[in-house]
Amino acid sequence: MKPDYKNWVPKGMVVGFWLAAAVALIATAVFGAVGFANALTWAIVLFAVFAVVAVVLCAVAVFMQMWHNVFSYNGKRKLSKDIIEGTASFVNVPAGGTCLDVGCGSGALTIAVAKRNPNATIIGVDRWGKDYASFSRELCKNNAVAEGVKNIAFQKGDATALDFPNESFDAVTSNYVYHNIPSKDRQAILLETLRTLKKGGTFAIHDLFTKQKYGDIQAFMKKLKETGYEKVELIDTTKGKFMSEKEAKYLFLSGSALLVGKK
Repeated sequence: MKPDYKNWVPKGMVVGFWLAAAVALIATAVFGAVGFANALTWAIVLFAVFAVVAVVLCAVAVFMQMWHNVFSYNGKRKLSKDIIEGTASFVNVPAGGTCLDVGCGSGALTIAVAKRNPNATIIGVDRWGKDYASFSRELCKNNAVAEGVKNIAFQKGDATALDFPNESFDAVTSNYVYHNIPSKDRQAILLETLRTLKKGGTFAIHDLFTKQKYGDIQAFMKKLKETGYEKVELIDTTKGKFMSEKEAKYLFLSGSALLVGKK
């Protein structure tokens, strides 16, 4: 039995764009043939409209296919695996301690952390909604079994309102989650996660920390330090740590960084 961590760009999404592009191309050909053969203005107009739509859909389909190939655990690049393993390397949980992984998806990061911290308990939470229908709690559990990991648990949870008391965990982590949550204040979502961290605990959160998504992240880091965090650091992961600057640019992942620290 092999683990199946799926793909951050689902195959169904890629196929959907290719099918839509194919339909648009067929419509372009049909309206073009009818319009120019019979000098029908309305058909020629529709030909032009569908031609533009077809070009756009083909471009999007190519881009989505590229993303899917790069992130695939079975492909050559395996960028998602590099990101997961890299993020997990920053998570240290004391023996007998617990760690929370927010937005665990298919369980990849939760399992990677569990492997690195065999004497701790790692809990993965996710809402597992229709947006990522291929991800589920059952999938996470199956992947843990496939990896031979037992110091782990998975449960349903909401990143914006975690069902855990303050200072419950020795470490908290997350990967590419918060930027996907519709919110005008993602810093508040970060604080909701950090609320569950014990004094002396560590955190490692990887996301797209752009100003558009998070506002002034430097001011946020300063705020954390002022409220008692011993260490807060933002590590750019697009300069060779997880990916190159060129790769991050063409994958629209510029802004990827690890927010790490200790409480």
